[in-house]
Amino acid sequence: MRSLAMTLLAVLLLARPAMAGFPDRPLRILGGFAAGGTSDLVARIVAEAISPGLGQRVVVENRTGASGMIAAEAMVRAPHDGYTVFQCASLVTVLPELPGMRLPVDTWQDMVPVANVAHSNQAMVVKASAPWRNVAEFIAAARARPGALTYASSGIGALSHLSGARLEQLAGIRMVHVPYRGAALGVVDVMGGRADTIITNLGDVVGQVRGGGLRLLGFADGIGSPLFPGVPQIKATVPGYEISGWFGICGPRDMPAEALERWQRAMGQALAEPQWQRRLQENGLIPRFEDPAAFARTMQQDRQVWRETIRAANIRVE
Repeated sequence: MRSLAMTLLAVLLLARPAMAGFPDRPLRILGGFAAGGTSDLVARIVAEAISPGLGQRVVVENRTGASGMIAAEAMVRAPHDGYTVFQCASLVTVLPELPGMRLPVDTWQDMVPVANVAHSNQAMVVKASAPWRNVAEFIAAARARPGALTYASSGIGALSHLSGARLEQLAGIRMVHVPYRGAALGVVDVMGGRADTIITNLGDVVGQVRGGGLRLLGFADGIGSPLFPGVPQIKATVPGYEISGWFGICGPRDMPAEALERWQRAMGQALAEPQWQRRLQENGLIPRFEDPAAFARTMQQDRQVWRETIRAANIRVE
């Protein structure tokens, strides 16, 4: 009996660390977009930043397609043990509101916010040689010639599409939307004069602005960027216009509470360090850690804004 008791005690002592030892093997962040983009960049910064705090390697895997939802589906289908999470972005609040959109997962029922990492400066740019020096001049030109000016986007329902539609609504102008298969292609055509403007992540255009190929007219968010301190917000010309994308981490709905807490704590600690804040800022992002509750509020607020924008612009996926 004493031998059995000692054996049971040994098992319990060995099991206790295993139960409280998350993580005890490498973890995965599934990214929904191709390597080199802003979303992928954030995932890789997070992975590098939190690995020391978690004591495990964090691997980024790209599962591209369906506006990032293939990666979300892969996370939902993986074991819900906290070892696989999804690098979620603003699109998860947009896509469910698009009429005609069929999603492989329910972003409100199948996922849970873990932590927000950064907000993105949405930058309005035009070709460097374009005649418009500021937002006011661009708006005046659009009002003078309804339907003559064009705005590019990374696809129907993308944040760049909704940013342009929101500008039309609040400024009382009419432009032609030109969707592309990704922001990079839209940026190239703006530089080439085949599209007049695009409102997209600053990270997508910072190199071209610095290189002189694009002119930065204004920021869609209410903060601006330390990279371009003299550039105004669009809302100074178009009252009420304020848009900010974000990049965070989401997990499966029933991921263990301990795992969720470890992820968000590791991110909060890492993103409080100046080196990681600088890494994000250098790529046109605004470091902004939000815990699960605050992140959930951000997502719900965005959902309401985009629902109104989509309905007003009669946007749908055919």
